Parts: sequence; structure tokens; C-alpha cells
Amino acid sequence: MARARAVKPKAPGLPKGARRTTPSPETLAALGADRLIGLILGETARNPGFKKLVTAALASLQGPDAVAAIIDRRLTALEGAQGYIDWQKRRAFAADLNATVTVIVNELRPLDPAAALDRLQRFLAHADAVLNRVDDGNGAIQGVFERASAAFVEIAGGLPAEAAGRVAMSLVSPVTDDPFGPLGLLLAEMLPSLPEDALAEIDAGLAEAVARPETGRSRGEHPAYHAATRNQILRLRQAIADRRGDPDAFIALESAIAPGGENRTAIARRLLSAGRAHEALDWIRRPQDPKRRVATREDLIAGFDSRVPERERLVVEIEILDALGGSSEAQALRWGRFERELDGPMLRSFLAKLPDFEDEEALQRALDHVEAFPEPHRALAFLVAWPDLHRAARLVTRRPTAWDGGLHYAILAPAAEALAQDHPLAATILYRRLIDGVFDHSRSAAYPHAARYLAELDGLAPRLEAGAVEPDPEGYRAKLRREHGRKHAFWSLVSA
Repeated sequence: MARARAVKPKAPGLPKGARRTTPSPETLAALGADRLIGLILGETARNPGFKKLVTAALASLQGPDAVAAIIDRRLTALEGAQGYIDWQKRRAFAADLNATVTVIVNELRPLDPAAALDRLQRFLAHADAVLNRVDDGNGAIQGVFERASAAFVEIAGGLPAEAAGRVAMSLVSPVTDDPFGPLGLLLAEMLPSLPEDALAEIDAGLAEAVARPETGRSRGEHPAYHAATRNQILRLRQAIADRRGDPDAFIALESAIAPGGENRTAIARRLLSAGRAHEALDWIRRPQDPKRRVATREDLIAGFDSRVPERERLVVEIEILDALGGSSEAQALRWGRFERELDGPMLRSFLAKLPDFEDEEALQRALDHVEAFPEPHRALAFLVAWPDLHRAARLVTRRPTAWDGGLHYAILAPAAEALAQDHPLAATILYRRLIDGVFDHSRSAAYPHAARYLAELDGLAPRLEAGAVEPDPEGYRAKLRREHGRKHAFWSLVSA
């Protein structure tokens, strides 16, 4: 009779399936206080950042003043330091800064949120000075200041409305001195959550700063910097105008920022939201020299592609026309945009507005236009995304030499993948053009992709009709061997 195996009892309190060596409240409790104390003391001797955290935790037992005193000593030292921090010392320096922020957030904030905000503001106020004396090639130091900024906004957002307003008001003076600095970003991020009562006082402070001749000259008398500083403060005032639902104030500020080059789209949106559609239409249709327009954050993200803001402008114009009952004119704008740019969302919007039973005929007319579009790669991208794979395959097979796998691989690769299941000939044409593009442009880094495309061709070959493509699959592979046989880095990736 087999002897029963003894079952070792599980450690009490451990969750089912938990590993005994994974640190957790349960496993650490099993070590006992003396063992944990020894581990903590050992780590404080090795790790200065950890020592700061432990010291602050102990100080918190004495109250907020004791914690604040530790933070103040570190901030004073940081403000007085002038030595350069090279890349070899960057990691330790970043850990020290991060520990300072952690102490403020984890130890001082629960005891005194106002004191925590004061220290975070002081820490951020010297961000430029710190970054100017450190080699922050990997962005580690910048990341610490971004963490401090996020913590400031979070803590301020949790204050009572009146206290949050006072904090925001305290930022007005340093922000107007340097609106591009870290404190300027803080005020911008706080505005959406501030009580309306505080907005008027903040706006008045910003307006007063703009009116002062010296504003924006803290870094010299350069007119460009002075103008940029003024405009940044005006943008803050525009954010306040939006919070207060005041489109007229927004428009006045926009005209002050870029007289004659106002952002018509932004103005028209606000007028439309305020129920002033006729005024919105007047603004959206005003002629404008694009060179006079001040670039917005959205423009920068779009890489100054003029088509992006123009599409946004057109969308707003269409919304305005719909609001005014000009559906036929709005439909004409939708169709015109689709015809020029093969704008899929605009076509869907056009079709959705048509009466019943008219949309199918209009769709076929639209897809015929796509197939005849003079830029085949854009047409193919549209048909694959719509999707109409039958027309996409027809477009490919009718124009087999039109496809550039080197310049337009981002279009051809997903198109070939989409067509492979039901349209093997079209997929074969595209995969061949993709492989040719890799070699034509000498892109050795893309050899793994080319090898994968060749494997896809091997899978498609048995599904092709005889004579469907020239050269045939064997002939194409032989051609690659003949023309590129010495590219061993490629052929080593290809299965025999």
C-alpha cells in the first residue's frame, strides 16, 4: 500500500496561488518587525533617495512643519546650486529630484495640501535653472518636473473652490513674467476646473499684465519675444472667455492676437454654439491670407498641412449651413470635398443626408469617380478602407504598372493583405511591386518584409489561373535570383 505524502501547510494569510517570495502586505508581515527594520536600515545606507523617503515618513509623525522643513532645506540647496550635472551623474540627480517630489506628494500633502502646493510651485519655479545646468539627453529630469506639474494640478483640483481660486490667482504674477515657463502651463491646466467667481479676477490680472509696456521683456527687449509673450497671455484670456461662454470676448482677443488673420474656424464654432449661426457663416466665409494667420497648436500637430485646417473650416461651414436650413448647399460642399480629396467621412455624411432610395445610386457614382481618380494610390487606399475590395482589385489589375512599392508601401502592403483572400491576382501584383520597391530603393532594412512578401506570393501562386500574370510565379522568383542573387542578407531570410 502506497504511503500517503505529507502535505506541507501553506503560510497563513496568503491568497490562493500567491508566491511566498513575492513582496506583498501578507508576505512582508510574515518577516516580522525586526527583520523589516534591518532591511530598511540596510537600504537607507545604500540608497540616498530611499533614505530621504524614510526620513520624511518619520518626520510626518511630528506634523507638517517637520516635513516642510526637510523639503525646504532641499529646495534651498537646489536653488543655490550652480554646478553642471553631466550624464554620469544624471541618474542619481533625477532620483534625488524624484524623491523630493514624492515627499511633497506622499508625506506633506496628506497633512497640509496648501503647504504641498507652495513647495511644488517653488520646485517648478526653478525648473529652467535646473534644466540649464544638466545634461538631460534622455528627458529624465524633464519627466520629474512634468510629474510635479501634474501633481500640482491634481492637488489644486481637490481644494475647495475658493481655495483653488486663490492658488490660481497666485500664479498670475509669475505667469505674466514668463508665460512660457512651467508655471504658465499650470495656470492653463487649472482654468477648466476653476470656479467661475475666480475667473474674473484672474482675467483682470492677465489684462493688466498685457497693458504693461514691460511685460514680456524679462529676457530682453527683442520685439518677437515681447509679441509672443503678449499673445500667450491673450490665449490664456481666451481660455477664460470660453469658460465663461463669452464668444464676443474670444473674438476680440483673437483680433488682438492676429488682426486680419484670425482663426475663422475657431470663431465660427463659438458663434454657432451660441446660436448665432448667421454671424458664424459670415466669419467662416471671410477671405483670409493664410500667411497672416497665427499657427495654433492643432496646426503644429498637423505639420502645417494646409489641407487639415481647410477641412476643419469646411466642416464648420457645413454645420452652419445645416443649422440655417441650407441643406442643398451643405450637400454640394460635402460632395465637392469628396471629389477633390476622396474624403471618405465626407462621403458617408453626404450619403446619410440623402433621401431614402437615392443613396445607393449616389454611392455607385462616387465609387466610379474613385476608380477614375488620377492618383491611383489614393484611390486604392480609399477603396480598401471603404471597403470595396472588388473595385480595389479591379483597379489594381487594370493598372498593373502604376504601383510604386517603394514610395507607397504604407498603402500597398495593407491593400495586398486585404485582397489576398478573394483576389489573388491583385494581391500578387501588389506583393511583387512591394518586393521590387525594396530592391529599387536599396532598402536592406526592409529585407525581412520582402522575404515575407515572397512567402505570400508562394501561397498565392497555386490560386492563380495559368497565364494570369507575367512572368509566372517561377519566372518571377528566377528573375529575383538573376537580378539580386548576391543580396545574401535577403536570401538568407527566404525559405528554399
